[in-house]
Amino acid sequence: MNKQELQAAVDKRRTFAIISHPDAGKTTITEQLLLFGGVIREAGTVKAKKSGHFAKSDWMAIEQQRGISVTSSVMQFDYQGKRINILDTPGHEDFSEDTYRTLMAVDAAVMVIDSAKGIEAQTKKLFKVVKQRGIPIFTFMNKLDRDGREPLDLIAELEELLGIEGYAMNWPMGMGKGLLGLYDRRAKQVELYRENEAGERFLPLDADGKLDPSKPISQESIYRDTLDDIALLNDAGNQFDLKKVMQGDQTPVFFGSALTNFGVETFLKNFVDMAPSPSEHVLEDGRKLSPVDPNFSGFVFKIQANMNPNHRDRIAFVRIGAGEFERGMDVTLTRTGKVMRLNNSTEFMANSRETVESAVAGDIVGLYDTGNFQIGDSIFAGKEPVEYAKLPQFTPELFMRVTAKNVMKQKSFHKGMQQLVQEGAIQLYRTYSTDDYILGAVGQLQFEVFKFRMQNEYNSEVVMTPIGSRIARWIDETQLDEKMSSSRNLLVKDLAGAPLFLFENQYAMRWFQDKYPDVRLTAKL
Repeated sequence: MNKQELQAAVDKRRTFAIISHPDAGKTTITEQLLLFGGVIREAGTVKAKKSGHFAKSDWMAIEQQRGISVTSSVMQFDYQGKRINILDTPGHEDFSEDTYRTLMAVDAAVMVIDSAKGIEAQTKKLFKVVKQRGIPIFTFMNKLDRDGREPLDLIAELEELLGIEGYAMNWPMGMGKGLLGLYDRRAKQVELYRENEAGERFLPLDADGKLDPSKPISQESIYRDTLDDIALLNDAGNQFDLKKVMQGDQTPVFFGSALTNFGVETFLKNFVDMAPSPSEHVLEDGRKLSPVDPNFSGFVFKIQANMNPNHRDRIAFVRIGAGEFERGMDVTLTRTGKVMRLNNSTEFMANSRETVESAVAGDIVGLYDTGNFQIGDSIFAGKEPVEYAKLPQFTPELFMRVTAKNVMKQKSFHKGMQQLVQEGAIQLYRTYSTDDYILGAVGQLQFEVFKFRMQNEYNSEVVMTPIGSRIARWIDETQLDEKMSSSRNLLVKDLAGAPLFLFENQYAMRWFQDKYPDVRLTAKL
């Protein structure tokens, strides 16, 4: 590709993540978007467990059992001349680490909020990460088909709790059983919840923002109430400002119902129109890298083992930051300086995968990995080394001792341990003197998923003994004396061999610091 072709291809990219609290309807909205992209023919919602239809984006057996997303899937499709890359993220808080890293690989975020519950804890946490990155955030107020909270309250809560201006792109006309439609401020039309007798779904508004009086809906009291709300929004509400949206200071708010597929297409059209194409990346050394830089480079933001249970495979997910990827190209792994040929690459179309021959900045490619990659690795083509900014790392709070139930199956136990740990959702430590395995995680559910996958994917039953909640703090090896360790501050080493203490509680940590005032203890995020 020459520079103009590359620029044109990059300009078509829209790469975003969907974030929400569990149960806000994130997987359902992802499905509807795939439906409009022509990727799936039917939306098999997570709810329909009895029928055996599972959401196409939730592929792990444990997700199908529980009906939650515990890994970030990637889906790609074309819509209105744009190439869309959706990164679905786990809503469950125990998997927030995976989500945080995914948010480093996108150019925009879509926040799904349950209109009956408003902003919940997990949404607030994830929003903070998006805000730190300063990327545009689009809000979809979901579940209008049920009775929920007043739209004005929802937008006020958005502004108070998240500290971001909200601008309503459309406005609900009723809700639950009384839902008539949406008043679309941007497209100057009313979108009916159900087609009228004349088979119309969209009714144009006149220059004053009103419907033709001959339309039966214009006689409804809900319609008249909506006009009052709109007048209030026009007079006292925020003014739409695309510049503010691009900086992450204002969020366009859309109302709808993902389950009944109402308002989703309108949202997608607006999103594709407004969302940014890939922009420059600030590298570890402070340089700015343009997405149309002729040399390919990218970074690994996720590693997933056993996406295909028939082939014990591991896939490293790479966000392309610059240039063009071509299958079979040679790249250098920044961390080791090792040159490798990228022959096995894949892209994701919901539940199917296809070999990808070429891709450009903004796209996500999966590289089959035999153990070369780690989360956060940068790869580049050409002579000039490229190192992307570091991804956030988290300090686990819960810990378990783990052993193989069957001593004869040590080989599959060790293999499973190593592969699952490299995905980064669970941290592995070894006790300093005896090399016993200890696992650390941010949430309890990660241990359950680990145990399930060890048994189902590696045929290795494990015994897990809780050590409980601990405070992990790293210590400089030059300051370490093994005698500092006790039952209240367990000495272990991480995957890289760096020593750390697992303190029983704040009191134990303070006692240690009083006893060894010169010793510096450090935490991750």
